[in-house]
Amino acid sequence: MRVGVAVALSVALLAGCSSVDPVWTFPNGSWTATTVAGLAVTDGESGPKPGVPDADIRVQNKSDSEIDRLAANAVADVQDYWRAQLPESFGTEFEPIRRLLSYDSTKDELAVCGVSTRDLVNALYCSADDTVAWDRGQLLPLLNDSFGSMAVVTVLAHEVGHAVQTRLGPAANLDDNTPSIVKEQQADCNTGSFFRWMAEGRAAHFQVSTGPGLNQVLQTLFFIRDSAGSSFEDQGAHGSAFDRVSAFQLGFGEGPDRCAQIDPAEIEQRITQRTSDREEDQGLGAGNLRVDDRDALADLRRSLDNTFVRAGTTRPSMDTEESGCADDTPRTSPAAYCREENAVRVDIDDLVRIGTPAASGQGEGIGDFAAFAEVASRYALWHQNADGDELTGMAAAQRTACLTGVWAASIQPEREEALLLSPGDLDEAIAEMLLPQSLIAADVTGQSVPSGFARVAAFREGFNVGSTSACREMFA
Repeated sequence: MRVGVAVALSVALLAGCSSVDPVWTFPNGSWTATTVAGLAVTDGESGPKPGVPDADIRVQNKSDSEIDRLAANAVADVQDYWRAQLPESFGTEFEPIRRLLSYDSTKDELAVCGVSTRDLVNALYCSADDTVAWDRGQLLPLLNDSFGSMAVVTVLAHEVGHAVQTRLGPAANLDDNTPSIVKEQQADCNTGSFFRWMAEGRAAHFQVSTGPGLNQVLQTLFFIRDSAGSSFEDQGAHGSAFDRVSAFQLGFGEGPDRCAQIDPAEIEQRITQRTSDREEDQGLGAGNLRVDDRDALADLRRSLDNTFVRAGTTRPSMDTEESGCADDTPRTSPAAYCREENAVRVDIDDLVRIGTPAASGQGEGIGDFAAFAEVASRYALWHQNADGDELTGMAAAQRTACLTGVWAASIQPEREEALLLSPGDLDEAIAEMLLPQSLIAADVTGQSVPSGFARVAAFREGFNVGSTSACREMFA
């Protein structure tokens, strides 16, 4: 995050009292605390289905390793999906991918798309010769060990998604001049549509739960995001974690027809990945303020006051000297909303712990935005209380995530606010919401929405719509 220009009122206030009634459409079903696009949130097994014979599919240079077995079965399932889906959605048959190639980047010197596979730690689609290739030596084992088998399936489904684009051509709004970010967003969206099919139990070799299983997918997208401060206009840009997750959820919730509609105009409007010439905003985990700085906390308070406006009500105090409530409200960390005292209490030590990025990936710290968003979520409970809404339960938890997204939208760089988003901040929100417990998506007692997928969807809706009234309507 970074300090902006303090003003008395934010433009975002207008969104909070907009007279335009939002229309929520869910082609595949609603998003609630217990459903993701109409499917019940489940915590069952995710990964290869037991007792299912391997796919009969030809892979060049395939080894006998478990990782190649996993990859081949994944590509087979994804192709099965498109074999069924292309005629239904686009009126055309799916032609199988001409060449599948496995290689070990530590030793193999094969050719793919005009380059050697030696030291090519990647998975890719080459349109020139219709090849999907993957590195079984380093990349896929790293993904599998770090995030589970769904990570491998995610990456390969993305590459097959590019093959689908080649087959659709103009039907997917693509030509030789289409920016790479459009193609990548479409491929992430196509991946989401395939995972919907898998979550419905229709894949031959894999199963995925809509709870922990989809969390693995989102963690993978977070891991392979573009670095903070890079531009979506760069050649080869794939998108921030927030943007990649958004595209995946579009496909999961609305299907492949929606994916083909993604075009440069939509990217200009929706994408959050922005370049920065500020050195401190570059890289992964950069651009962080000290969350215990009094001026930064004062700026946070001003931004919250400007976002959440309730006429005729007394704003909550923000207290950093005490961390718990005097009544029986359970203590939540690093911040708590105390209804009886009309106070947001912040534990500075805990705030610093979450707000200081962990060195070399060790520890629990995420960054300043994650920490401040957790405080904002408690302030959002005050807003709900002023509206007369229940503060406990899963509807309150999702409403809180949505309202926190509204606050995030109000501090975008083009706003004249005391506190402004930096590149990578929204990715910190994704990281926080993929923790076992998320305060951004929790009710007043700290009970969070069980599905990370649903948490992110609620936050994303608030960010995209920028309306407090819309959050109340959607998560009544």
